[in-house]
Order: sequence, then structure tokens, then C-alpha cells
Amino acid sequence: MTLETRTPAARLEELRARLATVVAIPVTPFREDGSVDWDNHAELIGRLVRHGVEVVTPNGNTGEFYTLTEAETRRAVESAVAAADGRAEVMAGVGLDVAGAVLAARHAAEAGSAMLMVHQPVHPYRSAEGWIDYHRHIADAVPELGVVLYVRDPRISGGQIRALGEHSPNVIGVKYAVPDTVRFASVARDAGLDRFTWIAGLAELSTPGYWAVGATGFTSGLVNVAPALSTALLRALRDGNYTGAMEVWQSARAFEELRAADASADNVSVVKEALAQLGLAGRTVRPPSRVLPPDLRERVAGLIERWRAEGRL
Repeated sequence: MTLETRTPAARLEELRARLATVVAIPVTPFREDGSVDWDNHAELIGRLVRHGVEVVTPNGNTGEFYTLTEAETRRAVESAVAAADGRAEVMAGVGLDVAGAVLAARHAAEAGSAMLMVHQPVHPYRSAEGWIDYHRHIADAVPELGVVLYVRDPRISGGQIRALGEHSPNVIGVKYAVPDTVRFASVARDAGLDRFTWIAGLAELSTPGYWAVGATGFTSGLVNVAPALSTALLRALRDGNYTGAMEVWQSARAFEELRAADASADNVSVVKEALAQLGLAGRTVRPPSRVLPPDLRERVAGLIERWRAEGRL
């Protein structure tokens, strides 16, 4: 079946299968003056694709989505689509107010993105019905795109996700980022383990546990720095090699713990520091993030040295 003759349902099923992989969340590189370095952005996306990444998510949290202007988020999608050049699927991050998210979704479709990732609503007051309506409005605006939910709230139930999926068939995946594997296992089964692709949304350290109870993909910011580590974890898990997976886990552990420290205060800064030390991008971040202090830079340098010795870089 060619791209032209595939039914919309067949295309959505293909996209659902593609999500069972390492879902890269690329950084948005900034110059020292704080402006986006778009040439470097394209280079970093191209590097991910050359290392076998099949799904990239511009405007994710590692991309500092909440610090970008509307024009910058649009250009990030356009840049990712051009850099991927059909070799990987682009899943554009959208969020904030419903009207703005719908406009961003429509732009992503026009730009050539195949999927959306809808950020967890940031409104301080959320009802179950309102959560469903928020995502329904966005998904229904672009029925041709696959839609992935970003769930960070433990109050979101499997029943809510199931109800949304029944109304909006283009909701095909869930990036689950609640640090509770028991809750994840229950939500996935209540929503439909086989109806959606379940993505471990807390990166490499959570992935083996979530994989054991139903995840078939995982998101990664580490993949920006050491794609061989992330892809090695995926291979081990697909092969059922949990001993090998935990060896990779241990190799990634110190880096990911640095990112998670202090409620993830330096989550992006650690990734950008590593990229800077590798000569791949600048270390500049936008507030409320910070550039890493010298002592943490030294720790990142030690991890890079170890990965080189292990053949991970």
C-alpha cells in the first residue's frame, strides 16, 4: 500500500507502531545573546536521525517549550521537518490555551508534521471533563495527525483516556510521566493496553520498570548527547535482555540523576552542558533555567570521559 492509497486509519496505525521506539526530545540551541541558533537546530536534528532516531519532538520540555515565542515554536517544527527530511517522524509539541494549541496543531500539519504531543494542561483548575474536552478540541482540529497525550497528573484515569480515545480515534499514544509504575500499569489497562502506544515519559531511568508493565517506547533527552546509550537500551528491552538493559541503565544513571536533582531544576542545563563540552551546541538556556555552575560542569565532564572509555560516544 503506497502513501497515497493508505486509508487514514491505516496511517494512524502505522504511526502508533512507530511510537514504540526512542522518542527524542531535542534541545533548542541558543546563541549567547539568547536567540535561537536555527542552523545548529537543524544540525542536531540531523545528528539524531543519522543515529537511527525514528521520532523527534520539537517543542518538548527538553526543547524549553515554555520559554519559546509562538514564532519560535512554529519555526522549530518547520526546522525539524526539513532536517528529518522524511527519515523520521516529527511529533510537534503543542499546549497552553486551547485556541493557541489548535492553531499550532494546524500549523504543524501544514508544515509536514505527522503527529502532535499535547503538553499537560497548565491551568490550575482542571476537571476530568475539562481535561477530556481540552484534548478533544485539539485532536479534532487535525484528524489526519496522530495525537499523543502527555500525562503528568496522577489524577488522570484510564477511564478518561479511554473516553477520549473513543471520541477522537487519532489519539494514538500516551506519554506517561507519573513516577508510579503501579499507577501506570492500572491506567494503561483501564484505558486499553493495545488501543494506545504507551511511552515511558520519564526517560531512561524509569523505562525498564515501565516496560515490564506495558510500555513499548520511551522519551529521551539523553539521546541528544549519547544516542548510542538510548538505542542500546531500546535494543536490550526489545530483546527481553533485562540484564543488558540494566547495564545501560547504570551507565546513564549519574547523568539522569543530575538532570532530576532539585525537582529537575537543571534538566535541560545538564544536556546542553554535555553538548557544549562535545562541541555540538552552546550551553545557553533561558530563565528560569540556569547555566550549570563549575562544580556540576566538572561532573558532566567526568561522565563524558567515562562514556568515551566505554565506547558509548
